[in-house]
Amino acid sequence: MEDPGEKHMRRRRFLACGLGAIACVAGCGTERAGNVVRTGFSINAGGRRWARVGQAFAGAARAAGFAAAVSHAIGGSPATGAGPAGSSGPADGSGPGGPVAGAGFAITVSGLPALASAELNNTQSLLDTATPLARLSGQIEVVVVPDRSPLRDFDDFAARLLASPQQTLLAGGPQGEPDHLLFGLIARAIGADGRRVDYTGYPRTGEAVSALLSGKVAAAAGPLADWRAPIGRGRVRALAVSTARRVPELDVPTLLECGVRVDFADWTAAFGPEDMPDESRESAVRMCEEVIGSSAWEAACLAAGWVPIPLAGDDFARWLGTEIARTRAVLRDLGLLDSTKATTCWGSCGNGH
Repeated sequence: MEDPGEKHMRRRRFLACGLGAIACVAGCGTERAGNVVRTGFSINAGGRRWARVGQAFAGAARAAGFAAAVSHAIGGSPATGAGPAGSSGPADGSGPGGPVAGAGFAITVSGLPALASAELNNTQSLLDTATPLARLSGQIEVVVVPDRSPLRDFDDFAARLLASPQQTLLAGGPQGEPDHLLFGLIARAIGADGRRVDYTGYPRTGEAVSALLSGKVAAAAGPLADWRAPIGRGRVRALAVSTARRVPELDVPTLLECGVRVDFADWTAAFGPEDMPDESRESAVRMCEEVIGSSAWEAACLAAGWVPIPLAGDDFARWLGTEIARTRAVLRDLGLLDSTKATTCWGSCGNGH
């Protein structure tokens, strides 16, 4: 892998999936505040997966004094079929609906599912296809079991997964996406055989909830925000959260507290286009740093239930390199890079598989 810190690393066409493009307008709508140049930009919020993040980022940018506007002209559309969503078209603003008026360089809001998709489809990594600018936010994941499950805590779950991975039926979102990756990371950390993990992926959290409560699966993983209601009603119990710090007002240990060296979130980030000129990249990174370091962004994340995880520029590029390596290794552990062992239910699975 080429050094992500190199200014002239290869960047080919960005094929991230389910895109929400942000068109940064160089020299368009520019304002001056003292000695700081505020570059205006237009954010497309059409991509379903990352639309809310793009809209929240635009709002925080406006609060920071940038001339940000949200456009719905270019809509990323999720792909159908098993596995992560596919490409939604060019990131240069030439997709359905035409380019954003006045757009210069395109910035794309993307995230972990796109990274995994690139690996699963044997395409180039985000380091090769885009210019990393900044990590924006993350969603906390949670491991849950039915309230009446004999697995009373995470230690019970880990012991069962280690002893009988094929009999410990697991569920979550589509295969190869964050929920599945989390179980792969847990299996790796406790020494379980990831290729023997029996995982069923569902396109909607409600279907995973039904599978869990009906006894089709022993445990599930997913975004904490999606599981808060079943947890609050006492229908399921949370065994552990995926991030390094506990979640306020939720008496649930972290994986690290449970002795599992995993710190994980379903993250989103901002990327520039291929071959982004250094001057434009530096300007975009400075803008991202200011926005994600602002109280407005922190408030937006809090309101949406996200974790602000700001990291920009070369530091983000280096982190992304390690995240690509970790994701690739886990997908290989799960057998997804050379098999289709896991199952994704795009309708209702009659037998849980």
